[in-house]
Amino acid sequence: MLSMQNISMVYRTDLVETHALREFSLEVDEGDFISVTGPSGSGKTTFLNIAGLLERFTGGRYELDGRDVSALSDAESSAVRNQKIGFIFQSFNLIPDLNLFDNVDVPLRYRGFKAAERKRRIENVLEMVGLASRMKHLPSQLSGGQQQRVAIARALAGEPRFLLADEPTGNLDSHMAMSVMELIAEINRNGTTIIMVTHDPSLAEMANRNVHILDGRVSDNGADTQMAKQMAKHVAKQWVDQMAAPTATAATG
Repeated sequence: MLSMQNISMVYRTDLVETHALREFSLEVDEGDFISVTGPSGSGKTTFLNIAGLLERFTGGRYELDGRDVSALSDAESSAVRNQKIGFIFQSFNLIPDLNLFDNVDVPLRYRGFKAAERKRRIENVLEMVGLASRMKHLPSQLSGGQQQRVAIARALAGEPRFLLADEPTGNLDSHMAMSVMELIAEINRNGTTIIMVTHDPSLAEMANRNVHILDGRVSDNGADTQMAKQMAKHVAKQWVDQMAAPTATAATG
């Protein structure tokens, strides 16, 4: 579904070169729920921007649904982004003067859907996130968790191939954060692929797979972590057996 091979991203000024991503490779399959972790400045945001076709990269190859999107024009990138990618941001980015229905409606109008189709989609996604009864409320009349649910509904209304979530619970308390994460997990169980950046290890564990970025490279993922743990247990057992062997011999003597 999503394939990045040896992606590099270099920001250049007259005096400095900053390597945000180096030989970055990642495969995402349909239906995956991936958490992306790493320290500040590791390249997480750059990765999200490139994955969302918001930023061009310096080198490498990026395929989306089998199509090479490495050299699309701005107009072509915008078309693919609108059709295939949904975004969830930490800051909600709701329009304060529009009610919930109209906030979700904005990107659908931009894509040119007819009124009846927009209405069907909006009512469907607001029902999905549990806010159908409040579709005429303004964002200011909602809690932070509810506002994030509206943002999720807006992203889902376009029926994207996958969602990119950038710290979706960063502005929420722990109770609201867990509620939003349960909704995101449910959306994934219903078939939507999700890539989520988070600094919270407990939230990262809710994903099916973790990708850890360090110094612009993928330094770890869930499968590698599990294998490493198994190898570590095996080595530790061998070490314990070796240490025990002389003791047993001495005791026998």
